[in-house]
Amino acid sequence: MSDLYFGTELFNELDRLQRQMSNLFGGFPSSLRSSRVGTFPPINIGTTDDTIEIVAFAPGIDASKLDISIDKGLLTIAGERTSSLPDPADGRRAYTHERFAGSFRRAVELPQHADPDKVQARYVNGCLLISVGKREMSKPRAITVE
Repeated sequence: MSDLYFGTELFNELDRLQRQMSNLFGGFPSSLRSSRVGTFPPINIGTTDDTIEIVAFAPGIDASKLDISIDKGLLTIAGERTSSLPDPADGRRAYTHERFAGSFRRAVELPQHADPDKVQARYVNGCLLISVGKREMSKPRAITVE
């Protein structure tokens, strides 16, 4: 038998320390296009031969209050989502609140072959769909051999 005894308090403290270290260092992005967990709105980025497709999942937002801009290769999406919390004056209280509410700004670095003059955006079923055209010189083309 060992003369050493570690109470559960020590292990609880180690678990707490590990969670704090994970929160402190675990949330940094691994590249320019990745983001921290919980960033709003979450996005998907894809490509076709002609366009770069960006889908931002942003339910509950008034589309007229979304601001989309491109400057120096950065596509920026900004807006605000209002809170859905009950009014405490009604005698109702929320026990938990997981839905993001407030102002947001999200920037996406576009590839060099993106054409800022060919951008379309639409808001459908809570998704902001942005299509950025590619420059003609960057599109794949077949070359015939003579």
